[in-house]
Amino acid sequence: MTAAGETALDPGTEQRFSLREAARILEVPEARLRSLARAGLLAPQRGPLGPLSFGFRDLVLLRSAKGLLEAGVSMRRIRRIWSSLRGQLAAGAPLTSITIRADGERIVASDGESAWQPDSGQFLLDFEAAEIVDRARTIGVPPAGSAQRSSPVARAAEAPGAGTPAADDPEAMSAEQWYELALDLEGRAPAEAIAAYQRVIERAPTMADARVNLGRLYHLAGERGRAEAQYRDAVRLEPDDPTPHFNLGVLLEEQGRRDEAVLAYGQAVARDHDFADAHCNVGLLLESMGRRQEAMRHLMTARELYRSED
Repeated sequence: MTAAGETALDPGTEQRFSLREAARILEVPEARLRSLARAGLLAPQRGPLGPLSFGFRDLVLLRSAKGLLEAGVSMRRIRRIWSSLRGQLAAGAPLTSITIRADGERIVASDGESAWQPDSGQFLLDFEAAEIVDRARTIGVPPAGSAQRSSPVARAAEAPGAGTPAADDPEAMSAEQWYELALDLEGRAPAEAIAAYQRVIERAPTMADARVNLGRLYHLAGERGRAEAQYRDAVRLEPDDPTPHFNLGVLLEEQGRRDEAVLAYGQAVARDHDFADAHCNVGLLLESMGRRQEAMRHLMTARELYRSED
């Protein structure tokens, strides 16, 4: 029996997503998905949902391909890597059972027990694999310190209340003033924004929003240990806020800490059942872990939530 309004989930029937739904879930243009399908990276079905429809495993593979493309890996090389991996995996093992990362010019695949380069089939030593995980970067704001910029003190006059004694003397600025300044700096001077958020926390250690934002900037800069510390502090300070749980889940998933990531995403959706991105992320992660029934529920929920936003 299912509650009113719920969709019954048949474990023997694969749920399908239209091209538009898949593009929305993965946050990529529909044209990019068509290109990936034409490249032979997967075999989407054609049918009632439109010219192309995708299953759960397709979504997991597409997300991996998206990450490699964003890291600068060419479509031709991705196609070659996919072909190599199909020959390297144990018989019957799906590509979704592994994690694929770009490490500069080197592509590394991992099944949780060992890591290797799909191009050559060469296995990596444990310490090499660990170094690669540590170096893996998210695509986004450049690492802090990668460019020379003026200090937050030089920008203090731009904060709300500029011209007042507090703004003219950065040491006299309140936590709220530093927070507004940090928000303003995020898009154009992330290193300065980090310094400004640190000032906020010095003045207001319990301001969870500042810790979430600081954690995100550390995360984008590749400072994963610092990012995790800030996210966990935010969770401790505001345990009912789904955002730090979600951000922590993203960070843990990137590090291959999948069980921990599932728990963090679960905490996010427990606090906000309408958090579509959290349902989507945990659904794709669960599918990659072979927990298909759970994955199906989260991805179907994400699909309904995305539809309701249109």
